[in-house]
Amino acid sequence: MQLLLKYFPNLTEDQVYKFKQLETLYQDWNLKINVVSRKDIDELYMRHVLHSLGIAKVICFKQGSKILDVGTGGGFPGIPLAILFPECSFHLVDSIAKKLKVVDEVVAGLGLNNVKTTHSRVEAIDDNYDFIISRAVAAMPTFVHWVKGKIAKQQNHELKNGILYLKGGDLSEELKDYKTTSIYNLSDYFEEDFYETKKVVHLPMKYRG
Repeated sequence: MQLLLKYFPNLTEDQVYKFKQLETLYQDWNLKINVVSRKDIDELYMRHVLHSLGIAKVICFKQGSKILDVGTGGGFPGIPLAILFPECSFHLVDSIAKKLKVVDEVVAGLGLNNVKTTHSRVEAIDDNYDFIISRAVAAMPTFVHWVKGKIAKQQNHELKNGILYLKGGDLSEELKDYKTTSIYNLSDYFEEDFYETKKVVHLPMKYRG
């Protein structure tokens, strides 16, 4: 928890409380339904919570923003960002029902009323969003194919509507066909070794009516 306060010192009391609750909720539910590896549970704030909040170092979502989290797994990056941005709505989607069971229980335990979940493949989701977020669920070309037609027309941020993708390693081959991407190194924001190769990739996408 000190790790979060180090990089996000202006959290409200309510946000601090919710972030503290995360560990207890995940430890409890992970014993019943394994969604996070044992090693990662012990380093939940480093490997999952702060990593998810890396997106918040790149963009501050404005009030009323709609964000789709694709392949949310155990609720990352969606749940930490939903705590940080209570005035935004987050739609967490995963094709694996047991993972969403944990997400639903964590959301209920935290009393997050700005999160909804759907057990579905993302291609079946029929809605538009300001941003689509994810943690490396597929190579970028595949991911772009999945989420086509889901970007909102109205632009409300300096960063253009599109994908915000948490990825690691060398992305030059994967992104070579996407000339409009911007890459943000999380090592510029977080000093821990874990973030040395971690990045946020922003890919603007056009609205398709």
